[in-house]
Amino acid sequence: MGGGGGGSVKDVKSKSELENLVRGGTPVILHFWASWCEASKHMDQVFSHLSTDFPNSLFLRVEAEEQPEISEAYSVSAVPFFAFIKDGKTFDTLEGADPSSLANKVAKVAGSINPGQAASPASLGLAAGPSVLETVQELAKGNDSSKEKAHVQAGLSVPLNKRLQQLIDSHPVMLFMKGSPEEPKCGFSQKVVDILKKEKVKFGSFDILSDQEVRDGLKKFSNWPTYPQLYCKGELLGGCDIAIAMHESGELKEVFKDHGVDTIDEAKAAETGNAKGGISKSTGLSEILTSRLEKLINSSPVMLFMKGKPAEPKCGFSRKVVEILQQENVQFESFDIFTDEEVRQGLKVYSNWSSYPQLYIKGELIGGSDIVLEMQKSGELKKILQEKGILPQETLEDRLKKLVASSPVMLFMKGNPDFPKCGFSSKVVNALREEGVSFGSFDILTDEEVRQGLKVFSNWPTFPQLYYKGELIGGCDIVLELRNNGELKSTLSE
Repeated sequence: MGGGGGGSVKDVKSKSELENLVRGGTPVILHFWASWCEASKHMDQVFSHLSTDFPNSLFLRVEAEEQPEISEAYSVSAVPFFAFIKDGKTFDTLEGADPSSLANKVAKVAGSINPGQAASPASLGLAAGPSVLETVQELAKGNDSSKEKAHVQAGLSVPLNKRLQQLIDSHPVMLFMKGSPEEPKCGFSQKVVDILKKEKVKFGSFDILSDQEVRDGLKKFSNWPTYPQLYCKGELLGGCDIAIAMHESGELKEVFKDHGVDTIDEAKAAETGNAKGGISKSTGLSEILTSRLEKLINSSPVMLFMKGKPAEPKCGFSRKVVEILQQENVQFESFDIFTDEEVRQGLKVYSNWSSYPQLYIKGELIGGSDIVLEMQKSGELKKILQEKGILPQETLEDRLKKLVASSPVMLFMKGNPDFPKCGFSSKVVNALREEGVSFGSFDILTDEEVRQGLKVFSNWPTFPQLYYKGELIGGCDIVLELRNNGELKSTLSE
């Protein structure tokens, strides 16, 4: 899928790169695409034709699945999807393969046509080219035909098609997720499971990590690039964000009610209400035990229910979580579930989580050792701890200190050593390589905060900047001077 139009379509590789481009103030048109989606390919041709017609706008492509952060930021739920950005703000969006709407919206944001006027068919023909228009018209015809045909078009084999349809129809409410409801393998899947439990509906689930064919096939089948995916009576409702929004607005309850989805024990729960004393209907635990568990869970901002004590864990999984919390410098309390059978059994029911350890932050279950480990690796754990005020937010200065010290010889440059983006950076890289000095590097073009912050931090207004053991050596002139005097290597190994 190469963009034509004299290379005027650019692929965006990171959220920070995109933020820098958007900040420039030039009109930006974003095209979210997926390699498995036929309609994306057709719209890509239209997109690249438009980019040559409107040379003063930025035409950017984002691979929806490879860049989940960007897709999330623009609430992309299906591809092809377009966002139109003017003066740094999202001005309009378009979902689906509709070339004439795309041409109109591009023209509006690029400012060559008065708002409210339609693009003339001539300019559209020019923009799209007759062959592209034909392809897209064919595609539109195809979209009107039965669903079956559309899925076969998406390049799925007939047996896989059938299998996916059967899976989707296997339960009135069906969740395709990472892991199982008892042990979700990602936070987004966990959230949707929690929502379905709050909605008190029975649901089926399928672990997409267990089946690559289903995992890849379903994305094409439903034209939805990420997981989890929630279906009701065979229709896709959406992913995590949509499920949360529908749950909070009460819309999800309506949808389930309209489709006659069974809820769990609602009649009984309604009869007893949650009368104090006796049994709490939702979990079947006594009020006394429930209140004791709630007190324990909330007895510390970070609370770990584990086997043994932090100093002497009685199982490898518990030890792992203790180590992670210590690595993150988190103060936490713990409870040894071996000392209290009532808590041990009760908490499984209360939190609907069947194993130990269990980690809670501010009263909310985070998960067991798998999830905690995965969250630590992705940086999500630190983020939650900072958001909840348990760890101090990292200041820019802390971050710069860490970066500067991340390698004994550290170069802040434009681009990277193999592809420098400016002549001065290139010269410094060559000088270091000629002297056989190994060094770490950071591309300041990828991070505006670091770029501006470092100028103040080191009181040095330009880049590149070279540091040794956390101290600034200087920029290009100084490095070249040191090299010419034969002092560069000795300076960087004192």
